[in-house]
Amino acid sequence: MVKAFMVFMLSLAVASAAMTRANRLKHVKQLNLAEEAIKPSLEELHSMTKEQLLDLYVKQNKLGETYWWRYNQTDCAYDDVTGSCDGQTVEQCKETCLKTSGCGGFNYPHGILKKTDCTSHLNSSPSVDLYVVKDTPQPPPPPPAVNFPPIWPMPAAFTNGSTTVVVDSVNFKFSATTTSKDLTAAFDRYQPLFFPNIANTPTGSNVVTGVEVTVEDVSGELQLETNESYILTIPDNGGMASITAPTVFGAMHGLETLSQLISFDFDAQSYKVAAAPWTINDKPRFAHREVLVDTARHFQALPALKAIVDSLVYAKINVVHWHLVDTQSFPFMSPTYPKLGSMGAWSSQERFTAADVAELVEYARQRGVRVMLEIDTPGHAGSWCKGHPEVCPSPTCTQPLNPATEATFDLLSGLFKDVTGGATGKGLFPDNMFHLGGDEVNTDCWTSTPSVAAWLKEQGLTADQGYAYFVNRTQAIAHSYGRQVVCWEEVWDHFGTQLKQDTIIHQWLPGSTIAVNATAHGYRVLWSTDGVWYLDGLKTTWKTMYAQEPCEGIPDNLCDTLVLGGGGEMWGETVDYSDWHQTVWPRLGAVAERLWSLRTVTDADAAHARMLAFRCLLNHRAVAAAPVDNPDARTSPPGPGSCYAQ
Repeated sequence: MVKAFMVFMLSLAVASAAMTRANRLKHVKQLNLAEEAIKPSLEELHSMTKEQLLDLYVKQNKLGETYWWRYNQTDCAYDDVTGSCDGQTVEQCKETCLKTSGCGGFNYPHGILKKTDCTSHLNSSPSVDLYVVKDTPQPPPPPPAVNFPPIWPMPAAFTNGSTTVVVDSVNFKFSATTTSKDLTAAFDRYQPLFFPNIANTPTGSNVVTGVEVTVEDVSGELQLETNESYILTIPDNGGMASITAPTVFGAMHGLETLSQLISFDFDAQSYKVAAAPWTINDKPRFAHREVLVDTARHFQALPALKAIVDSLVYAKINVVHWHLVDTQSFPFMSPTYPKLGSMGAWSSQERFTAADVAELVEYARQRGVRVMLEIDTPGHAGSWCKGHPEVCPSPTCTQPLNPATEATFDLLSGLFKDVTGGATGKGLFPDNMFHLGGDEVNTDCWTSTPSVAAWLKEQGLTADQGYAYFVNRTQAIAHSYGRQVVCWEEVWDHFGTQLKQDTIIHQWLPGSTIAVNATAHGYRVLWSTDGVWYLDGLKTTWKTMYAQEPCEGIPDNLCDTLVLGGGGEMWGETVDYSDWHQTVWPRLGAVAERLWSLRTVTDADAAHARMLAFRCLLNHRAVAAAPVDNPDARTSPPGPGSCYAQ
């Protein structure tokens, strides 16, 4: 039988050899199989095992259905088969693979042969290309994305032309039609961002000589309701560019956009703006666009926090959600209750004074960034017990905070007054939104502590009703100081429409749709869902973040009025200042564009070139943004290369 099978295989080989070269090339199409791979000698046939003969038979019969796919800078690790084509050409490696049982491809130039299911888990590998056998032609690559407009985030509306104009960096003039200290300070910041390189004095007529800024309201008050829109025009025949805006903060966004349109021509040693004339009519889709900064898990000093604020404006992120304290540490020196910080901080050198807080909040305001404080209660408060054990259930069971004693609410009242000033728009944190947390509250500590359990029984409350009691009293204190309360979604889960109507629900649990439920009942929401917008998820890519829609499942009229926005949450368990920026950036840029740009701007592939350019912009401005296409956040570049291609 084996002999008959070998004779049959020999006849196949002879028939194959008789094919004209033209016909064979037609059958193999793009495959470019070496002729010898399908034409074994009689001696080779006699020496083949049954399995090898079957393998050759399959290849003979699928000759016209086999194609080579190439994956650049890619490999599939640990999917190797016995054999190698190291030192051979690509065509020779194809031949070797086709002769090797179980081979589905190879990497090149290493020449390691791969299994047939290799493509089920590809990974980036800058030193090799992967060649894989397929039974269909490889589809053509998508057209390359274009960095246009060269602006991040994508503006709401713009028109442009085709003229390249020169910008006179030597004599460039910033001017404002109304005096404003905030605008003057912004001009000083943007001068080096516009013109980081030394340039020649330009000549000619179509030279942009400056920017004139017109602002209606120069008061500098910054709240959720602040109008951040602007109109930027850049002429194509020379003269002044212009920015008009209702507020100084809209004007600052206009300056940021203008800075991204100006580029340096290294050959001509001059600055230019391509595709003029420009008219950009821009505004954010959502008013609240945050990043959470956690200084409880790891302390971050004042200069570090200022550097974070500086980076946010490049993506028009306008809120620092400051998770100031937590179970691990209490780094704030409350004027009324200083023991909270003196005994609750990681160390004596890892604390914020009231003056530090005021300085940071003002620094952020000058750059159009609000600071929303979070003091998470009644859970996440174990550090409070070190300075004030009377507010905790017991020395061995420290949280949630003790609802059975007035000492707890006296402390909360004094602490809240320290940070709010006791009135709307006042205090160390003048922002009218105050986050009170309320998440992950395990009431076992209450029911297992005799004094608290007795109080609950005396009040006729279950543990969950005790949680409601605590939330209501805490929110009442914040309301009395002129604050709108934000809370994590568990509070809505427990109490729903029992909450005051101005409570803002912050969605965070993985897969949650709480925003749909809350808005249907007329409550405002923020959207920061874990798994897709949590920046501590190191395997969550920028494309995943870019694909999210905060208003999914919410009617347009409720989206427009009740979805305030959201943001990326950088919890601090595994970050301090040594790795904060490369963990956050450039992925936070994806969140920023989803929150700023129109709902229809959703194509991550189309945005890829702009994202690459934005990451380079951050690097050029000394922000340690990691490579865009990293499979894991904050890892280093895979190898040598341009920042525009990593």
